[in-house]
Amino acid sequence: MSNESLHAIEGRLAVPVNDNDHLRGPADAPVSLVEYGDYQCPYCGMAYPIVEDLLRQRPDTVRYAYRHFPLTNVHPYAEPAAEAAEAAGARAMFWPAHHWLFQHQDRLDPLYLLAGIEELGLDAEAIADDLETQRYSDRVRVDLLGGMRSAVNGTPTFFVNGLRHDGGYGLADLLAAVDSAAG
Repeated sequence: MSNESLHAIEGRLAVPVNDNDHLRGPADAPVSLVEYGDYQCPYCGMAYPIVEDLLRQRPDTVRYAYRHFPLTNVHPYAEPAAEAAEAAGARAMFWPAHHWLFQHQDRLDPLYLLAGIEELGLDAEAIADDLETQRYSDRVRVDLLGGMRSAVNGTPTFFVNGLRHDGGYGLADLLAAVDSAAG
């Protein structure tokens, strides 16, 4: 197999966007944007407002899915943060939790994390129990394994209509990729 063929396979999203994903945007949008991210990653933190701008500028064009890819060897609070987002998601609050986590990356240790959960109006005691029992660890692991199957090796990693976006994640770069994919 040639390097070009191998790159084409590695550059594809192994797990298509599905009902298990946390999604924003219209279901019939011409462009699916999938991000594999880590709530403690500073680069994901820089990408967060850019993705928000992109979604504001292309509201009818993009269907966005966020998937967890916690880099636990360098970010000790990434996995608990992802599990907290999933616990919030089980209570129909994934996106508010997602926003809070990125807006407070410096407050992801357990004490602040639970204070943030309370700020969102969620039952911090119930979510603390979910975190203690790792109730949502399998859900996070499913995303992580899907990312590994898609050759994700760092965060953030974006896929546009199933193909890895190897360009930058600045607003101009992502807009160009989305507009190109929209045709």
